[in-house]
Amino acid sequence: MSKPVKNLITDQYRELFKDVGGAVVVDIRGIPANTTNAMRADLASKNIKVTIVKNSLAKRAWDGHALEPMGDYLDGACTVVYPTDENASAVVVARELVDWAKKEKKIQFRGAVLDGLKFGPEEITRLSEFPTKAEAQATVVTLLLSPAKNLVGATLAPARNIAGILKTVQEKLEAGETLAKAG
Repeated sequence: MSKPVKNLITDQYRELFKDVGGAVVVDIRGIPANTTNAMRADLASKNIKVTIVKNSLAKRAWDGHALEPMGDYLDGACTVVYPTDENASAVVVARELVDWAKKEKKIQFRGAVLDGLKFGPEEITRLSEFPTKAEAQATVVTLLLSPAKNLVGATLAPARNIAGILKTVQEKLEAGETLAKAG
């Protein structure tokens, strides 16, 4: 391959992966074409893209990029699976690939990168169990709001008790009962 062609491909990789903060590298050799196409279509419907890369050019394109550590996993025929929008992440990608690996045993995990952290092939399942950014934010919001909810509940409890007593008094008076003096 000539130098201009290599430079062109490297530039395309830079553009393709410029906004990608995490991805998973897999080997999908030996998987039937129909299965590969079905997997690609399924992943594409979930905003996940599958790209086969030329290792040396990908490493060069990722130099100084968040995906740079992933270069360690590029060896032989490699496929990079990555999210294509901000609502998906490498965690979602790992979840989907773990599900696909259960169906198609020939998928081999090479590694992953999430926000500069490397995950080896044996850690992909653990990565798939991480909460996504949205799930983590929801948990934090729930934890932050819980004390306020408890405070509001405790503040309103006496008013609810008084309202309950007044309702009981009202019902007794409307029923024609007399009220006895307490205590």
